[in-house]
Amino acid sequence: MKTADTEINDDLRDEYDLTQLRIRKLGPARKRFNSTDIHLEPDVAELFPDSRSVNEALRFLIRIARQKTVI
Repeated sequence: MKTADTEINDDLRDEYDLTQLRIRKLGPARKRFNSTDIHLEPDVAELFPDSRSVNEALRFLIRIARQKTVI
C-alpha cells in the first residue's frame, strides 16, 4: 500500500473491508457521518425552515442557470 510517496508496512490484508467499521466520533459532529455542513447566514436561514427547502431552491436556481447558458 502506498500513500503520498511513502510506503506503509502493515499487516492488513487487501480483502479486509474497513468501510464497514463502526467509528466513534467525539465532539459535536459525532452523530453525523459522511456529511458536509453548510452554515447559512441568519437572514438567509430564516427564510428556509429546513435543509430540504434549501436544496429545492438551489436545484431550481441550477436549472435556471443551465437554461440561460444553453439559450
